[in-house]
Amino acid sequence: MNEILHALFSTQGFVLGTLVPFLFVLTVVVFVHEMGHYLIGRWCGIGVKAFAIGFGPELFGFNDRHGTRWKLCAIPLGGYVKFVGDMNATSSQPSTEDLESLSEAEREVAFHTQPIWKRAATVVAGPLFNFLLTIAVFAVLFSLYGRPVMEPMVAEVSAGSPAARAGIQRKQHREHGDRFVRVDGNKVETFADVQRLVSGRAGDAITFTMLRDGKEITVTATPEPMEQQDALGNKVKVAIIGVANNAELGQPRLVSYTPAGALAAAVEETGHVIERTGQFLQRFVVGREDKCQLGGPIKIAKMSGQAAKLGFEWLVQLVAFLSVGIGILNLLPIPPLDGGHLLFYGVEAVIRRPVSERMMEMAYRTGLLLVLGFMGFVFWNDLFGC
Repeated sequence: MNEILHALFSTQGFVLGTLVPFLFVLTVVVFVHEMGHYLIGRWCGIGVKAFAIGFGPELFGFNDRHGTRWKLCAIPLGGYVKFVGDMNATSSQPSTEDLESLSEAEREVAFHTQPIWKRAATVVAGPLFNFLLTIAVFAVLFSLYGRPVMEPMVAEVSAGSPAARAGIQRKQHREHGDRFVRVDGNKVETFADVQRLVSGRAGDAITFTMLRDGKEITVTATPEPMEQQDALGNKVKVAIIGVANNAELGQPRLVSYTPAGALAAAVEETGHVIERTGQFLQRFVVGREDKCQLGGPIKIAKMSGQAAKLGFEWLVQLVAFLSVGIGILNLLPIPPLDGGHLLFYGVEAVIRRPVSERMMEMAYRTGLLLVLGFMGFVFWNDLFGC
C-alpha cells in the first residue's frame, strides 16, 4: 500500500509528477483563450451566460454580478464561453425559432444579433490571446535569463552529409571555416537561426549563402531527417544538413535584454514559433511529416511531467509553445473551431446576409466529424500508434 501511495503522490509519482503539471499547463492555456473571447465579447456589449473550464458536470462555480456563471467542470480537456443566444458550447448559429424565443432584452445583447465585426472580433480574440500569452512568457524569460547565442560558424561537417555533398567546409588548420550568412535569402545572425530555418524542411532543397575567405559563395543542400532527443527526453525527427559548431568558433555568449528589448525579442520569437508550427501542419497534411510528431492529451501530460522535473521555467515554456499550437489549431477554417466561425462571417460579409441554416448545419456536422476524427487520431497516436 505504501508503495502505491508513493507512486501516486510523490513528486515523482503520477499525481504530483504528471497530473498536476498537466492540469496547470492545460488550464492556463484554456483560461487565457476563453478569457480573450470573454473580455472582447463584454467590450462589444455581448452578454455572457457562462465561463467554463472543462466540460461535463460542474464541480463548483459561482455567479458574478453580471449574471455570468463561472464554473469548473469535470473533464479538464478544454473550456468555453457561452454567450447570450448560444444554444450550445460551440456557439453554432441558432435557428430562427431559438432567436425568437429570446426576450427583447436578450436579443439586444445576444451574440448572433451583433454586427459582423463584433462577432469576428470576439471570436478571433481567443487565438490572439494565446499568441499574446506566448509573447508574455518569452518576454519574462528573456528579461530574467537572457538568451545564449553562438556565431553561425561551421566547425565540423559530417562525412557523407548533405553539407559535405554541397561543398560546405569546416575549419582546417588555421583557416576559419565557412560562416552562414543567409539561408534561402533569410539573413542569419546566430547558429540557432540556421537550425530554426533548416529543422522543419526535410527533403527541401535549401540555398545557403556562406562567407569563405572574405567572399560570399552560394551552395544548395537538401536536409535529411534525423531522430534526436529534445530537452524533455522525447524522440523527435529534425531535419539536418550535418554541420556542427563549437566553443572556439561559435564564441558562445549570453545576450541580456532591457524590458523593451525582451518584448521585441519575444514578439520575434513568437512569430518564429507560429511560422514553424504552421509549416509543420502544412507538411503534415500532405504527408511529409511523421505522424508520431503529433500528439494529444496523453503526450502533453507526459511532456508536462518531464518539464516539471526540469524546473518551473521549463513548464512555463511548455505553456508558451502549447498556447501557440492551440491558437493556430483554433484558426483552422473548420466549424466548430474559431476559424470556422470566421469563415462564415467572411461569407456573410460578401453575400450581405447570413449563411442559410441548412448550410450551417451541414458544415457544423461535417466539421464536428473532422474534429472528432482528429481527436481520435491523436489519442490513437498516444496510446498505440507511436
